[in-house]
Amino acid sequence: RFLGQPSRLFPASRNIMKTMATATKRVPASKAKQPPERPSAPAAPPLKPFLRFYHSAELRKKTLALLDTVERAEDATTHRDALADVIVELTSSGMDYYFMKPLKLAKTGFITEQSANLGLAGVQKVMASVIHQIVGRMDNPQLHSVCGSIRRLML
Repeated sequence: RFLGQPSRLFPASRNIMKTMATATKRVPASKAKQPPERPSAPAAPPLKPFLRFYHSAELRKKTLALLDTVERAEDATTHRDALADVIVELTSSGMDYYFMKPLKLAKTGFITEQSANLGLAGVQKVMASVIHQIVGRMDNPQLHSVCGSIRRLML
């Protein structure tokens, strides 16, 4: 009898049982209390996606020396051809890094690699001509702007 009717002997146990039953009931998500919203900290500006490539230490040294020369020159226009040459070299290095190296790693075969080399050589020849024409018409502020852009890319 004692085991069968604990609530008669211990009336408080009935309240405990009710409390436990209530606590185990699921509350719909719509009725659940939501924590108060905190004011958010000012968001940092979003990072923009970027790609970069590695070039030789020799090309880096050459580029930085030329940028210094152009930026310090009284008449930067005297260095237009040299700047255009470095831009062509950087572009060529980037194309090799982004296209030819992955192609070789993919082991696409000798013929495919040679076809790609030939195609890129043609593209680079046309680009070199365009780069020389455009840089060849720039004035001092424009040349300095280009130098600043290259420096920011070289971080």
